[in-house]
Amino acid sequence: MGHEIIHAIILIITITVSFLFPKTGLAKYDLQIFAILFIILFLAKRFISKHKTSRLLESVIFTFIIILVVNTTGGLESPFFFLLYFLLFSLSLLLEPVISITTTLTLVIFFLLTAQQNESIQRLIPLFSLAFLTPFAMFMGKEHIKSQRLKAQSQKQKENTFLFLSLLLKNHLKNIKLAVDNFIGDNELGIIKKSVNRMEKLIDKFENSK
Repeated sequence: MGHEIIHAIILIITITVSFLFPKTGLAKYDLQIFAILFIILFLAKRFISKHKTSRLLESVIFTFIIILVVNTTGGLESPFFFLLYFLLFSLSLLLEPVISITTTLTLVIFFLLTAQQNESIQRLIPLFSLAFLTPFAMFMGKEHIKSQRLKAQSQKQKENTFLFLSLLLKNHLKNIKLAVDNFIGDNELGIIKKSVNRMEKLIDKFENSK
């Protein structure tokens, strides 16, 4: 829960900066800033070992760039407004599903604040579409997390099964070796046959579990 709050606050700050940036003198250097941000992202993905930190930085950079592109090309009437739809889905997959809600609310508030007083409902339709897409973004994020957990559990279960079977096989091989080294007659031969049969069953069980 703590990570979700921190990520939400960081993205709210990012969105705020994205709306204020076009009104500053730095707006004319937008291409250079984009290039610097992509270089930072490239270096971060290459050298930052923490997966969550890399995803957060990636989310912040893409949020800033996409919102800035939309705001500098017409806002609600921007031909690139559809990029915000992809942003919502991307954030729910990169971070937590609930992030799509905070992002949508922040975007709606800032677009309404920056819109003209007598803005027509028709021009606000793209803004309302963000709210309708949010549940789908959350659903996709939750399904992605569930899929990742099931994949991790399956992998862990296979590793545990392989470890367990390998230990048993080693034990049976040890019994066979002892029986061969001390081979006298039918008793040792019976031990070898039993160990071989058990090993065959364990191998078949392991192959069927894949």
